[in-house]
Amino acid sequence: MNAFRGLSSVAQATLSQVAPGIAEALVATAIGLFAAIPAVIAYNRFASSVDRLSVRYESFMEEFTNILQRRS
Repeated sequence: MNAFRGLSSVAQATLSQVAPGIAEALVATAIGLFAAIPAVIAYNRFASSVDRLSVRYESFMEEFTNILQRRS
């Protein structure tokens, strides 16, 4: 945004006028990726663990139901 604000006040854009804003945007993007990538990895691991646990609970419920049906 700073780069575009700087460009609006000048008649002709040069690299020296735009470079600081572009560098700022690249740094912000890098910081965002630095935070987002580990978060996605952690979320995927957590979701996988929850799925496995859900399958185990469903399997237990089916086995327990079968045992109860056989006894009655």
